[in-house]
Amino acid sequence: MKAVVCKAWGLPETLIIEELPDVVPKAGEVMIDIFAAGVNFPDVLIIQNKYQFKPELPFTPGNELAGVVRAVGDGVTKFKRGDRVFAFVPQGAFAQQIAVTESSVFPMTDQMEFEAAAALTLTYGTSYHAVVDRAELKAGETMLVLGAAGGVGIAAIEIGKALGAKVIAAASTDEKLAICKLHGADVLINYTNDDLREAIKKATNGKGPDVIYDPVGGGYTEPAFRSIAWRGRYLVIGFANGEIPKLPLNLPLLKGASVVGVFWGDFARREPEHHMAAMHTLLEWQAAGKIRPHVSATYALEETPQALIDMASRKVTGKIVIQPRR
Repeated sequence: MKAVVCKAWGLPETLIIEELPDVVPKAGEVMIDIFAAGVNFPDVLIIQNKYQFKPELPFTPGNELAGVVRAVGDGVTKFKRGDRVFAFVPQGAFAQQIAVTESSVFPMTDQMEFEAAAALTLTYGTSYHAVVDRAELKAGETMLVLGAAGGVGIAAIEIGKALGAKVIAAASTDEKLAICKLHGADVLINYTNDDLREAIKKATNGKGPDVIYDPVGGGYTEPAFRSIAWRGRYLVIGFANGEIPKLPLNLPLLKGASVVGVFWGDFARREPEHHMAAMHTLLEWQAAGKIRPHVSATYALEETPQALIDMASRKVTGKIVIQPRR
């Protein structure tokens, strides 16, 4: 089978495609033929050794996958050969095959496509944990989503609407904002052209958003936080801008507001029961049409470096997906 291999820390161009032995599942493992693998911004950082998760070299990157069960190891009871499944793994998704623990695997619903299933776990898992668990967003509240046209941003929009909230989407171009509108955003802010604080003030009639969802960081954090509502919750998702911002601590004091960290990967590891319950809710919402992963482009396995380059350059809207068997 073919796999993308990272043998030395570096930019996407340093990745290579190798022919590796077929995978054999151990006891408790499910062997999956991979038909789709989701690409995420952390993938760009991991191969450069710039992320909190630091695998040993060499390794195959990629966390999200969907495919068909080829074989199961001893003791596996929930899955059988031929089942359509998706999974989240620490590494190894940018390949044609993988063996994963049974507890990491979820059944696909009948109407799900492989590409959509591979786009579900990290982005929607992160946004569900952030918006539902950490922010406790309620119907009738207002949420501002920064970087709203990215994978986690679109997921946050849809989850906010599923909960009955008003959602303000902020992104860098009108083209990106049009996609946010398609996924349910009520108000659109182009923060390249508009003054962010003034636009937020106008969109909330001066009250400010109850929840701010920030996967971007950089220069947008402080003006957004200065606009937050009393008792607001500011969700720290990540730093796609590349800069970890510094926030004056008098601002949370004056606003009676909370700065709330969101680390979905560790949440899933530390609280597996809550993680499983969240995934089942997301599958129910997907079946009901409340969430619709937006896959903007697909790439062959050999095109994985280009996919990561596109992700790093922020050319991506929603999710992009590798198709290892294309």
